[in-house]
Amino acid sequence: MRPAFAGTLAAAVLLASCATAPEHDYRPEAIAMMKRDFHAKGIATMDRLNQDELQAACDKYRNAPPADVADSLQKAQAASIKWPADGRLLGDWRAGEKIAQNGRGMTWKDKGGVGGSCYNCHQIGPAESSFGTIGPSLYQFAKLRGYGDSMERYVYGKIYDAKAYNACSTMPRFGHAGALTEQQVKDLTALLMDPGSPVNQ
Repeated sequence: MRPAFAGTLAAAVLLASCATAPEHDYRPEAIAMMKRDFHAKGIATMDRLNQDELQAACDKYRNAPPADVADSLQKAQAASIKWPADGRLLGDWRAGEKIAQNGRGMTWKDKGGVGGSCYNCHQIGPAESSFGTIGPSLYQFAKLRGYGDSMERYVYGKIYDAKAYNACSTMPRFGHAGALTEQQVKDLTALLMDPGSPVNQ
């Protein structure tokens, strides 16, 4: 066998073995490392490290689960949304703007949800000059998408638990996780849906 051909054959065998080798799953090692190095303090308790069914599935499928799995997960999340007992979905948009601006919450020093960090990912109000673009622009949300009960319900549900609409959404489950109170979710819903909100001017 000629040396050049032997070298080519060896390279081909090496590439083939790399292509068919099973990918190493680093998740157990990563979880073990977090459990070893994370220490509970205040409201930041160890249960934060435990994945629920949805988180585990999104992790397993790299945020692209099969359609039937995604549908099942979304239905379970939708069923867990706690709708306001008084039936009112809109709060005070002025309070909602403050929540959208506030990036603090769920740290060990906090006693509960205090902010939504909404501008980290979305354009919302016209006066804000700096905002993230991970999520879609929400400026003129209701003006463009429409007002009404069904849209209010969608917005409240999406803020409460975005995974009910997109199983592996990057948007946090604010209400589900207890990061925002019912009133705060109402206020954010009003920020997007109230005709008097600057968002819809």
